[in-house]
Amino acid sequence: MSRQWKVGELAKATGLTIRTLHYYDQIGLFSPSGHSASGHRLYSEKDFSRLQQILSLKELGLSLEEIQGVLANERYDPLEAVSLQISRLRESIRIQQKLLKQLVHVAHLMQSHAPVSVDDFTQLFDMMRKSHERYFAEKQSNMERHLELLGDFLAELPESPHPKEDS
Repeated sequence: MSRQWKVGELAKATGLTIRTLHYYDQIGLFSPSGHSASGHRLYSEKDFSRLQQILSLKELGLSLEEIQGVLANERYDPLEAVSLQISRLRESIRIQQKLLKQLVHVAHLMQSHAPVSVDDFTQLFDMMRKSHERYFAEKQSNMERHLELLGDFLAELPESPHPKEDS
């Protein structure tokens, strides 16, 4: 028999809250594969895989409703979302490495009591600004760029994948 995790164990393992996992279950995005005799939610290894896909798509800027539609599409390839995350992370690392290099240079000058020139500070400020701008520009265009890369999944979504609750 394969191992199963209760909702609290899953929350601890993933860093999500129990409340979030309950909400995902409530909206039909991520439901447990089983329940214990006493009614506790039980999650399998397969559930971990689905949750990873949900979190990957969420990180790419999709709403929960959009994620639900993408995962329901039989043409969806989970590798595509992971590949997008890898590309994004590599670019972020590249920018951070340039900033780190400039910071190390300035720190070395300071430690050796050498004068830090205006050019050194200007380059540092420029790298800091680029890092900051890159972060916010990425957040702003994130959803559009990744939706395009994920294809036409969203165009195929019905108006709402789950009924709206009465207020």
